[in-house]
Amino acid sequence: MVKIRLKRLGAHKKPFYRVVVADSRTQRDGRFIEEIGYFDPMTEPPVINIDGDKAKDWIAKGAQPTDTVRDLLKKSGIVE
Repeated sequence: MVKIRLKRLGAHKKPFYRVVVADSRTQRDGRFIEEIGYFDPMTEPPVINIDGDKAKDWIAKGAQPTDTVRDLLKKSGIVE
């Protein structure tokens, strides 16, 4: 199963996330199929930058976003 999920980067206590499309069996920070955006929760306000066309395309192909990514997609206005 293909998932749209977060890949954690950044230093200790300073997280930075990339939104990636990956097989659900791979490690959280392991191999991925495609990077479609990023999320920086440390800025004020938090920065959400996701390619809407790629996200919609992957969802149409059957990729399941995680709960956190679904919230980010709603906040950025990509899905309802």
